[in-house]
Amino acid sequence: MVQQQALRDFAQAMANYFAGTHGRPTWRKAGRHEGFRIVAVKPECVRRLGRHTAEVRVPRAGWMRFRLSRPVPDGVKSYRVTEDRAGRWHLAFAAVPDPVPAPGNGATVGVDRGVAVAAALSTGELLTMTGLRPPEARRLRRLQRRLARCRRGSRRRHRVKAAVGRMHAREADRRKDWVEKTSTDLARRFDTIALEALNIRAMTASARGTVDREARESQAVFRCRACGHTGNADVNAARNIRTAAGRAVAAREGPRVAGPVHRESQRDRLSV
Repeated sequence: MVQQQALRDFAQAMANYFAGTHGRPTWRKAGRHEGFRIVAVKPECVRRLGRHTAEVRVPRAGWMRFRLSRPVPDGVKSYRVTEDRAGRWHLAFAAVPDPVPAPGNGATVGVDRGVAVAAALSTGELLTMTGLRPPEARRLRRLQRRLARCRRGSRRRHRVKAAVGRMHAREADRRKDWVEKTSTDLARRFDTIALEALNIRAMTASARGTVDREARESQAVFRCRACGHTGNADVNAARNIRTAAGRAVAAREGPRVAGPVHRESQRDRLSV
């Protein structure tokens, strides 16, 4: 019975993958994506205890207390309990968040993503992603060297591996926090956001790039050989992305008809 259910789950996962709605299925690995989901949650199964604490009723385990990072949405029907690589347990309620309202100012921005500079805006802003601080990076290197000398299966290796996992989890939390705050800030400031489809993994694997070496004096300085314009290379790329996005939108909408046209109003849908 268990094997039949596993085969059905695998078939459904492959169907979702070929349909383009999900990623490629992967094998389960101990210590990753550990958790379970509880469905058919009733309102009385979640209650608030204080300003930053609440508790939820887990079947066959009783009431479990958790920290409120944000208010629990109304009408939730399920939640998932997971354990990350650092040994921390997380509780996530399934709910559709409210969309970020657009400013309605008609502003357009181009965003150039890179490795040295996380994001460069066509407005001239250079955004840098936060990660581990230098003392934390040195501690991580020491832990990794200690982990390499540990005997497999030993308790010492388990403790050191957990410490390395906590360092990586701290770095991932900071990067995710930066991405969420930056994307929300852009959505509140601009109506249209143009991004270039880049393969960051391939860029970091081969950093030689395809930029003209004579035009690009360094990683950050760009000098046009035709007109002599000098500026930041990442900001210049972001402005090119914004210009290309404007041309694509104009070509998609087609030529405008001069004079008033009697037609029903339609709401433009812009993907951010």
